[in-house]
Amino acid sequence: MHVPDGFIDAPVSAAAGLVAAGLVAAGLRGARRELGDERTAPLAGLVAAFVFAVQMLNFPVAAGTSGHLLGGALAAVLVGPWTGLLCIAVVLLLQGVLFADGGLTALGVNITVMGGVTVLVAYALFRALVTVLPRTRRSVTAATSVAALVSVPASAAAFTLVYAVGGTSDVRIGQVLAAMLGVHVLIGVGEALITTATVGAVLAVRPDLVYGARGLTAPLKLRVHGELVDAAPAPARTTAAAGRPTGRIRAVAVAVTLLLAGFVSFHASTAPDGLEKVAADHGIDERARDHAAADSPLADYGVRGVTDTRLSGGLAGTIGVGATLALGTGVFWAARRRRTTTTPTAGNRRRETV
Repeated sequence: MHVPDGFIDAPVSAAAGLVAAGLVAAGLRGARRELGDERTAPLAGLVAAFVFAVQMLNFPVAAGTSGHLLGGALAAVLVGPWTGLLCIAVVLLLQGVLFADGGLTALGVNITVMGGVTVLVAYALFRALVTVLPRTRRSVTAATSVAALVSVPASAAAFTLVYAVGGTSDVRIGQVLAAMLGVHVLIGVGEALITTATVGAVLAVRPDLVYGARGLTAPLKLRVHGELVDAAPAPARTTAAAGRPTGRIRAVAVAVTLLLAGFVSFHASTAPDGLEKVAADHGIDERARDHAAADSPLADYGVRGVTDTRLSGGLAGTIGVGATLALGTGVFWAARRRRTTTTPTAGNRRRETV
């Protein structure tokens, strides 16, 4: 659902840019609380890279239309809503600058609609559901599935609202809204399946790494003399013990992410995505402009000068994963470092860097 240049007029694009800047600033501030220990920054960077890779995998939905993961619900549940918002912002920034995917003047619209709306709607719904459901891992996956499904049509409705205010073509907004919601509900089903499978896989291996599952799993029960009692909590992991499995998981996740972007992406659907299809059918794209980065060496997810299509796409996907991982990890390390507490050389007072 990447909005290209020319769909939204300059004043509304500028206003959306301010909203996006505010969301990113709030994300940086909130991420300081969510990035708890030294493992979380690399893992958050990996989540951003994974979202980038899976967004390359367009899947068919209906009538010559495809869809792809938005990733807001996935990122929010795995690493927290504010960190998740930054993940999506990093992905959208690199897609726009390096791959000419999503207009540069529309970057604020994309971050607001694809990042802010999906993350905040999904996580608010997720938290509401896990509050009323039993405190189990199964409840976490069920809440994740519903939140992911709802987040996609919510994002589509948000785009339609933005277009109603600042659209550059004279179209019937009611028809556009109906078309956007219709196709994006179907895309939301795919979003829910991908998100649930990913979160469920991490929950099965290391539930302690899932932000949305913290404190939600019911304590283990043992039957003693015919009565159920809470089992004693397991000993806390040492830093070394925690680091080894996290390192292995990271390595496997990086390999899977590279496989998706470098090889599986070649088999993605080439049909227009939901927004492209609706835009073509209803005349939203009448004033669409060529992308400012159309001459980028990686434009359209290919490497200029590489004539083999499969190799070109695979190299572009691999470069994108590496760039997203590097930028994302750097952003999250910087955010985490700003929350660390230092002790002055003189005196006993402690000062927190903010």
